[in-house]
Amino acid sequence: QVHLVESGGGSVQAGGSLTLACVASGDTHTYSSMGWFRQATGKEREATGKEREGVAAIDSDGATDYRDSVKGRFTISQDRAKNTLYLHMNNLKPEDSGMYTCAADDSNLATMLDYLTAGYLEVWGQGTLVTVSP
Repeated sequence: QVHLVESGGGSVQAGGSLTLACVASGDTHTYSSMGWFRQATGKEREATGKEREGVAAIDSDGATDYRDSVKGRFTISQDRAKNTLYLHMNNLKPEDSGMYTCAADDSNLATMLDYLTAGYLEVWGQGTLVTVSP
């Protein structure tokens, strides 16, 4: 069974950067895609109505997909030798705040962001909290 453990979250000011890491134990090569979703915290959720959204995805060939609001600012990458998935986040905005969780699934890249948003996932971690202040 695959277990995913995230790290790298923290508090930064708007415009700052963070890199999240997701270390997998077990064989993730059986999954077609991996990705990150975020869930808004209480205040953010009350202010925006946003619940959960897929942020970035990557398939076994290294092809990537991003939600529009993070394109050009976030980069997803993987080091398969280290069984680690990364999310490099630059020019962070307050609306990027939330619990970031990595996940793996058999879905192809074309549907992975939707699956991350909907929660149709084979395995996911516990998450790491990102807080961006104005």
